[in-house]
Amino acid sequence: MSTVIDPADIEFTAIRAQGPGGQNVNKVSCAVHARFDIGASQLPEAVKARLLALRDSRITDAGVLVIKAQASRSLEQNKADALQRLQALVDAAADVPPPRRATRPTRASQRRRLDAKTRSGQVKALRGKVTD
Repeated sequence: MSTVIDPADIEFTAIRAQGPGGQNVNKVSCAVHARFDIGASQLPEAVKARLLALRDSRITDAGVLVIKAQASRSLEQNKADALQRLQALVDAAADVPPPRRATRPTRASQRRRLDAKTRSGQVKALRGKVTD
């Protein structure tokens, strides 16, 4: 399911790119910061909640998603890259995860766990002082 992002919700800021590139890096602002305010966007509430619940360092405390694109020397290509990455993140948040069904451990797995604990306890019991 693809959720369409309104281009009016995205604020692009041209910045200077980092890294090697000679004079071009120092003179041209071709990297892009794409700022997307999740709370003020026109996404469905469920998608907004899943986006805000992500443990992503690109999401600020104010709920603004900041994506930096600087792979290309072209401003337009960097904008397209940032928009594509934002769309992929929103599409991933739009997928509803299946509900988890609680299961019980099998009797054999419980027995294996207890046997391993017993063996570990026996090994630790042998670590005491040696007496003659």
